[in-house]
Amino acid sequence: MNMIQAINSAIDICMGRDDEIVVLGEDVGFFGGVFKATEGLQAKYGKTRVFDTPITECGIIGVAVGMATYGLRPVPEIQFADYIYPALDQLVSEAARLRYRSAGEYTAPITVRTPFGGGIFGGQTHSQSPEGIFTHVAGLKTVIPSNPYDAKGLLIAAIEDNDPVIFFEPKRIYNGPFDGHYDRPVQPWAKFAESAVPEGYYRVELGKARIVRPGDDVTILAYGTMVHVAQSVVADAGIDAEIIDLRTLVPLDLETIVASVKKTGRCVVVHEATKTSGFGAELSALVQEHCFHHLEAPVQRVTGWDTPYPHSLEWAYFPGPVRLGEALKRVMQD
Repeated sequence: MNMIQAINSAIDICMGRDDEIVVLGEDVGFFGGVFKATEGLQAKYGKTRVFDTPITECGIIGVAVGMATYGLRPVPEIQFADYIYPALDQLVSEAARLRYRSAGEYTAPITVRTPFGGGIFGGQTHSQSPEGIFTHVAGLKTVIPSNPYDAKGLLIAAIEDNDPVIFFEPKRIYNGPFDGHYDRPVQPWAKFAESAVPEGYYRVELGKARIVRPGDDVTILAYGTMVHVAQSVVADAGIDAEIIDLRTLVPLDLETIVASVKKTGRCVVVHEATKTSGFGAELSALVQEHCFHHLEAPVQRVTGWDTPYPHSLEWAYFPGPVRLGEALKRVMQD
């Protein structure tokens, strides 16, 4: 399966197991979503369980919160992560606080799916990576898969979770991994082991990172598309790097991160979001706090720039192989 098919399979399986799960969003019904992630679900489960909404993100999430308080498990789609901002009040002030403010009487089992990130020439309104905003909010969980196998297992775990989850889908790798070399041919997922996705039910536990590549020289912390960029750079540079795919930012697998950095003594953090107050800042602080006496060099961050995502300068903004390679050279020289 590619990632779109894996996501579709996860939703299908969950809906078949639980009649309380509903899917809503812009064009998710008959059309199957702009990326076809919900294709065929309305035909299978009907218009009362998979239905289109008006173009009103605050309304989509507001309705989902109401559904959750009445016992449903909504899976709303925000068509692009760039459009999630009108729903911030519903997510931050309502969904994230519901369990706490009701002393556990109510929960908000909402899984908000949304494509994010660049690499498709979507410009400033279709390329943003706002994950750092949601990791700041107590009560929300933030999940980002990097391959089809994880996408299905993590999405099933998210839908079954009783807390609200923001499930960011790296749209650049929907159909195949992207190593950051935009001038190379696109490789389909079918050529990679992670496309071997079981047809049936399985879960990938939230809060458990994956060691993509073990190594002893430096730890690279990445998620989403950047996992594949890191793999490509390490292979070309010949560095014995340990690459960790975080999978979930909240909850964070701090234990795996600390064990790796204590072993390697060096750390590079890479993400596509802007640098200032990006999640890489939190990762850098945690590494410094827990691994200070083991560090042989300052933690390096490779990120997007503190600007809107440019259309014409996409690859200057994207934290690709050149910038990541330079960061690895710096951290290995210190």
